Amino acid sequence: MAHQKPGEPRNLRTSVKGPLMFSAFWAVVAFFAVLIFASGGSARSPRFDLAFTAAGIAFIVTLVIAAMLSMSYKDNAAHLGKGSGVNLSSARKPSQGHGGHGTQGTQSEGTQRRPDAPGAAGSAGTGDSGPDAGAS
Repeated sequence: MAHQKPGEPRNLRTSVKGPLMFSAFWAVVAFFAVLIFASGGSARSPRFDLAFTAAGIAFIVTLVIAAMLSMSYKDNAAHLGKGSGVNLSSARKPSQGHGGHGTQGTQSEGTQRRPDAPGAAGSAGTGDSGPDAGAS
């Protein structure tokens, strides 16, 4: 409210008219819902006492919730609105060795496969993999 100038109308977030109208709407809805359903049919008289009680409770609860939500509102920092976002590029990035998808078939120096490792060139397609593959 430090940015408000005298004589200028408040914006919707700091105005009290919005939360009051919101709460009044739900109070009216609660009033008519309880008035209709609490009577138990058309043969009995409507329960205005329960309807007014429900309307008051609905008004207070929704007003408190709207007030807490408006007090907890905080603008984002200015630096968060700049830039083009995070990871918007669809280009493939090299894998860093953390299980991500890297370029397949390329190996850097010093990372050669063992000949007995599963998927090695010598054992490809033979079906012999595992500790007791040849003991059948």
